[in-house]
Amino acid sequence: QVQLVESGGGLVQPGGSLRLSCAASGFTFSSATMGWYRQGPGSRSELVATISSTGVTNYADFVESRFTLSRDNFKNTVDLQMPSLKLEDTAVYYCCWLSRGFWGQGTQVTVSS
Repeated sequence: QVQLVESGGGLVQPGGSLRLSCAASGFTFSSATMGWYRQGPGSRSELVATISSTGVTNYADFVESRFTLSRDNFKNTVDLQMPSLKLEDTAVYYCCWLSRGFWGQGTQVTVSS
């Protein structure tokens, strides 16, 4: 069955970095457009970034060129590199297979001093 398993979240100070990873299985990953959503405390979910099957990326305005999304079609993984983290980046981050609206279980990112 389809599975998306996120990892890499944690607690980091402002200005710190995290690398989130999503391991996909159960579908043809190399053909899939993937993305990351996030949902902060008391907030709606918002799209962070997307990456097409060919590696074309798009980012939300709030990313402000800080994050980098990449994929490995041999390992079936999609990674979100997040340097320069801010307090407002605190959220649960979800990997998503966009065309099917399938989300993983999420990984918590907490930015706090």
